[in-house]
Amino acid sequence: MRAKLSLKIKYFFLTILLLGSMQLSAQVLNAPVAAPNQTPPAGSSPWDKACASGSFNDYWVNFTWSPPLVNSDNEFILELSNASGSFASPVELARDATKNTNFDFYMQFSLPADTRGEGYKLRVRSTSPAKIGAASIAYPMYYIDVNSGLTVRQQGNADFGDGTAEVCDGNSITLEVYNLANAGTYQYNWYRSGTPLAGNSESITVTQAGMYNVEIDYGACSGSGNTLSNIIDVTTGASLGIAINPPVKTDLCSGETENLEANINNPSLTYAWYKDGAVIPSSNNYQFTVDASIPGFEGDYQVEIFGPGACVERSSAVTITNAGNFTVTRNNPASVVVLPGQNATLNITTDATSPSYQWFRDGSPIAGATSSSLSVSETETGSYFARVSLSGGPCSSTSIDSEATTVVAPASFEITIDYASAYTACANNSIVLDVSAINAIDSSGGVTDVTASLISGFTYQWKKDGNPLAGETSASISLTDITENGNYEVDGSITTYNATSNSLGVQLLVNEVLTINSSGLVSCGPSEPITINTTTNLVGESYNWFRDGVNLNNTATDLTVTEPGTYQLVLDRNGCPLPSNELVISGLDPSLITLDPSDTIIFPEGSSKTVTASGGDSYMWYDSNNAVLSTGSSVTYTEEGTYTLVATIGNCQVTRDLTVEYLDNFKIPNVITVNGDGINDLWIIPNSYSNKENVNVIIFNSSGKEVLNEFNYQNNWPESSMAFPKQNMVFFYKIKDANEVLKQGTITIIR
Repeated sequence: MRAKLSLKIKYFFLTILLLGSMQLSAQVLNAPVAAPNQTPPAGSSPWDKACASGSFNDYWVNFTWSPPLVNSDNEFILELSNASGSFASPVELARDATKNTNFDFYMQFSLPADTRGEGYKLRVRSTSPAKIGAASIAYPMYYIDVNSGLTVRQQGNADFGDGTAEVCDGNSITLEVYNLANAGTYQYNWYRSGTPLAGNSESITVTQAGMYNVEIDYGACSGSGNTLSNIIDVTTGASLGIAINPPVKTDLCSGETENLEANINNPSLTYAWYKDGAVIPSSNNYQFTVDASIPGFEGDYQVEIFGPGACVERSSAVTITNAGNFTVTRNNPASVVVLPGQNATLNITTDATSPSYQWFRDGSPIAGATSSSLSVSETETGSYFARVSLSGGPCSSTSIDSEATTVVAPASFEITIDYASAYTACANNSIVLDVSAINAIDSSGGVTDVTASLISGFTYQWKKDGNPLAGETSASISLTDITENGNYEVDGSITTYNATSNSLGVQLLVNEVLTINSSGLVSCGPSEPITINTTTNLVGESYNWFRDGVNLNNTATDLTVTEPGTYQLVLDRNGCPLPSNELVISGLDPSLITLDPSDTIIFPEGSSKTVTASGGDSYMWYDSNNAVLSTGSSVTYTEEGTYTLVATIGNCQVTRDLTVEYLDNFKIPNVITVNGDGINDLWIIPNSYSNKENVNVIIFNSSGKEVLNEFNYQNNWPESSMAFPKQNMVFFYKIKDANEVLKQGTITIIR
């Protein structure tokens, strides 16, 4: 009996803890599992792989979740991972907004047409509240969009020909899938005489004789594809020794041509010429002409032959180069400003051998300007370039012009300043302003960007609100404090020129964190107001309180609220709004839902008890397996256990845990032994009297003095610190409710 009572006490306390925690619990979205097809007539076995096609694409999963209920506007969304099981970019398969009170249901889906892989996973997420469920196990999934035989050919052929190919000893040929849209998006299984080969691309390079064919690799679904291709019978043969006869020259100038010729001229053979490994279209003769007037003509050339009595064989490469291929580099800025009394030097470099130079101004050659550099004065403005030619050799007519340089003598300069990074007034805590452009303005009003060449040559003076700033004489200025707010410009000077930039306004936000706190986060209306305040001193400040983004026009330093919403304090700091954190106050007091009788229901084993809820708009009663017992305001219990009530008030839900126990049939003990052995040390009374808010337990000593007087007695008297100086001490007890004395008697304490 004693062990049973201790177990019931522990169970009761565990129930109380669970009752308190359920208000904070959240829905648990379990991993979806493969289910039998529910399309009538429903199947009996769940799928273990999804092999979809144009004629069948109907799959089902079973999904379960745990209360509390989701919101009425919730949707459950079934999502698919990528082939590796990652949900970085999930694909939506299905959604259902009708199962918000159903904790166990099926979801139907179809595979997207690009699904191919062995490691796909599924999960379900809810939208209100937003919550992501657990991922399923990995499933093989394939959409079989190709379910007929493939065709393969030798690369370079128009089709599969007679189904044969030949490879020379020591060489190789490439077989490929063709006439298949998006062939590169599939994975393949290649076979030689029925033996699987390494490699899974749409082509394969082979060197051995054998019967070659291929199929699309649909993994666990490969048996459903029927994509096995035709066979290419590859044989090996002896080499004819194909080569390219040595050309007359391999280093060509622009406009020249050179004939390349195979060492074998046999009309029964098929010829194909290659440049840098790629076949040259329509090159089907034993000769091929390289035309140096075509850009990009230089490269490695080969010839390949095949045909009756000859295996496929490709020659060694002959390299054709561009004799007139050199570069010219301009070493000065694109725009050069020549200041009064100064000269500027233009310069180019080249990798040409024995080059000659000629400088041009405004398209006309400059007499005597035949070196790699040129000095110009302020009176020699214009557009300059240098022409580099090859002096002597087979390509002496080849020349390349440098990039042009604009030389200007300014009448004035224009300086532009800008924010060095993204800037928004009252949003940045700091900002850097810098000189972003310097333009030279000539006498006719022409504008030339000379930023790169002159930005380091100017001297600067930054000003705020028209006043020079001490020490701020570089091309940029860094602002980090609200005391620096104002309008900025910079004066720049070089030789005899002076310029003032445009003006930029700066309004920084104070680098301060404004925090608000509240006395609670759940509002139950005017009966329980919540106070929101801040540790920031608001005396003398300008500020506003907001709820859901709407100004409350309340200037109290401590805001008292009774309505749910998102609250925020916005403080004016030097003309900039400084927003605080947001506090979300939710509504509803769970105690609005009352139970008759209480959360703990006791009745004799073999009988039943009806519990009635009030205060809600609707009710859902569940057992420990989340099965719905009732949707009315009452439910009748016949068995012990832990049960749950989910009640709604408007759009809100209240979750209550209930404990159902069978009535203890032992009598109130009149003797306890407080010897510390853990057995019968406490006065344990039946559960029809203990743990009851409306039952009052009073204990008197032999002198009539109260030693205990409490409601909701927890079976915890006497306390361990209580002393009993005599061997057998007698106490008196009364157990009563609001109307009458229910039990009374004596308790003898034996030490």
